[in-house]
Amino acid sequence: MNSEHEVPAGSPDPDVWELRLYVAGQTPKSMQALQNLQKICEEHLAGRYRIEVIDLHKHPKLAKQDEIVAIPTLVRKLPDPIRRVIGDLSNIEKALIGLQLVPASTP
Repeated sequence: MNSEHEVPAGSPDPDVWELRLYVAGQTPKSMQALQNLQKICEEHLAGRYRIEVIDLHKHPKLAKQDEIVAIPTLVRKLPDPIRRVIGDLSNIEKALIGLQLVPASTP
């Protein structure tokens, strides 16, 4: 499930953010988290991000590698350090702080 403005896979650009969203099926909360994430990425990382959606109903063993304890959970794989944000990302300001992204309105 990729956004049309994402960087193609295999891109060598070190400025690309790799984000992994863990969900449990297509619940309203999971779908809202994906929509909010896409909005955040378009507004703050346009053309510099890659989103991977992991459905833990289909791949439950993947939760262990990123220490997922609640869903939905967003994991920022790159840039380092790894960061986690739990919830549907509806509080944009908290999501930006959790991801260590500077709001667009800040110079």
